[in-house]
Amino acid sequence: MTKTPTTVAPTRPARALLLVGCAGVLAVLCLLSLAIGARAIPLDEVLRALTDPTRPGLDPEVRAIVRDTRTIRTLVAVVVGAALGLAGAVMQGLTRNPLADPGLLGVSAGAAFGVVGAAALLGVTALLATVWFAFAGAALAAVVVYLLGSRGRGGASPVKLALAGVAITYFLDSLTSGIALTDPEALDRYRYWSSGSLSGHTFGTVLTVLPFLVGGALLALSLGPSLNNLSLGEDVAASLGRNLNLIRLRAALSVTLLTGAAVAVTGPIIFIGLVVPHVVRTVTGPDHRWLLPGSMLAAPCAVLLADIVGRVVVRPQELDVSLIAAFLGAPVFIAMIRRRRLAEV
Repeated sequence: MTKTPTTVAPTRPARALLLVGCAGVLAVLCLLSLAIGARAIPLDEVLRALTDPTRPGLDPEVRAIVRDTRTIRTLVAVVVGAALGLAGAVMQGLTRNPLADPGLLGVSAGAAFGVVGAAALLGVTALLATVWFAFAGAALAAVVVYLLGSRGRGGASPVKLALAGVAITYFLDSLTSGIALTDPEALDRYRYWSSGSLSGHTFGTVLTVLPFLVGGALLALSLGPSLNNLSLGEDVAASLGRNLNLIRLRAALSVTLLTGAAVAVTGPIIFIGLVVPHVVRTVTGPDHRWLLPGSMLAAPCAVLLADIVGRVVVRPQELDVSLIAAFLGAPVFIAMIRRRRLAEV
């Protein structure tokens, strides 16, 4: 007689331990991000540069590297990683599709079109100005996808949103490629943006998109109970008093704000929004009240780890974080598929 395998539900202490552990790992990775690079800096000098930069005996070059270059790079990795992880968890909960990622609403394709269009039509190539056009393109693409997915009976269902997102993504990708191939300046800007890099940014870039990131994060975190009800099925969620169209609209808006702002700054960083929620779900279970904050803390750890590896493997040169994220994320994703950990969410 064979026994039916049982699944042990994650306990509250285990979930809380995950959040605390992710916060601790994130703090350690932030310090390593400040210390590791083309020039390795001891941790004690890193701490001195952060806490007492005017102290005699501190190398001015070390102070400049830590405070002017690596600090902003680390900050970008944290905010962008948190946005992508949170957006991925919301997207998978909204569509109940384990393969959904933050770009499913056409946001990444819209951002790319905004970058290329600004360079080709307006001659805008400055990073701070490009961010605005990238975010505008991402927002416009998401609005079009939502309007298309809302047409017909039943409103904006997950299937219609996904199909509309795929259609708009392919349409915008073709336009982007056509413009980029006929305009060398647009092609150069697009190649730099699409590489998914954390370097070359300033505090002004982060401050530009920070309100959108904060607003999207607050909106996404508030969706936990609603996504839990939606995971039980649309009929059950409606019987519990949930407004399905309002849930979809709030979720789509949060994904647009988070992904649009993140992609506008760094370009596409693949696998983070897809893989991280699945890894976190193995500890938190399907409860979005824990899954969302867990993904928001775990994803920056993945981005920072990929960035640190990219600085080390070809030192003194660097590999872009998107390349390392794909290299590290793909085997993890394949392993999870082989172990059948990607249940429908």
